[in-house]
Amino acid sequence: MQIPEIPELIHYAIPFFVATVILEIILTIKVKMSEYEYKDAGTSIIMGLGNVFIGLFTKALVLAIFYFFYQFRVFTIPFAAWSWIVLLFAEDFCYYWFHRVSHESRFFWASHVVHHSSKEYNLSTALRQTWSGSFFSFIFWIPLLVLGFHPIMVLVQMSVSLIYQYWIHTKLIDKMPKWFEAIFNTPSHHRVHHATNAQYLDRNHAGIFIIWDKLFKTYEPEVEEPVYGLVANINTYNPIKIAFLEWYHMFKDAFTNKTSLKNRLNYFIKPPGWKHDGSSILSSDLRKSWEEKKR
Repeated sequence: MQIPEIPELIHYAIPFFVATVILEIILTIKVKMSEYEYKDAGTSIIMGLGNVFIGLFTKALVLAIFYFFYQFRVFTIPFAAWSWIVLLFAEDFCYYWFHRVSHESRFFWASHVVHHSSKEYNLSTALRQTWSGSFFSFIFWIPLLVLGFHPIMVLVQMSVSLIYQYWIHTKLIDKMPKWFEAIFNTPSHHRVHHATNAQYLDRNHAGIFIIWDKLFKTYEPEVEEPVYGLVANINTYNPIKIAFLEWYHMFKDAFTNKTSLKNRLNYFIKPPGWKHDGSSILSSDLRKSWEEKKR
């Protein structure tokens, strides 16, 4: 099978990211008449650059692991138009479950929390990416290799998904046309995902297609104004703390508490906020409380 030459899409997209962040700053100040949090945006950009730098090393590791699993493929899917269309949906399905698990398991949340750590919501927030997740998050895409998609195809589609999700990190776009909102992830859908309002917690995990959230009952429409950030904000602009603070707290909870081995493991497996002594307040608890008050 002939493998086409495909450029590093994320690197080519960087000038577009820079230009649109600048444009958004101008529109926010001139049109929305709002202040812009430059320090927060600067932190997000540093996190994004760190992610790109780390990716220079992890990409080779991920590619090697992908090739290893590709040996055990059920089919050999060619580089054809139809296969790219199938991969568009298949990769997005994998992304949905990666994203959902990243909110439901503290081990994965420890890296994903970085993306939610800003109390602002703008295009720079999209650049606030993990420094640790690329070392293990790839496991959610392994089924695509076993199915028969070439490793290069999978990596390219993962980049396409990441680039698509950039533009939905803005408050400047209210709603897209109804047909578009019904199928695709949009700024409105994703504002819900970044919100700390009880009814919005752990909702709208979509990458490109919002249909997965509707299918698996994790969809929530944007109704009231979202409040962005974390349920318990970390309140720092320090990139090192943002990247690793949750890892520190997770290991501290697991190994300094006097409890069983099972409970120590549960500090990695259970959702963020879980405690072995029964004092847990989880996102699901906050949402349930909100639902009861609404009745």
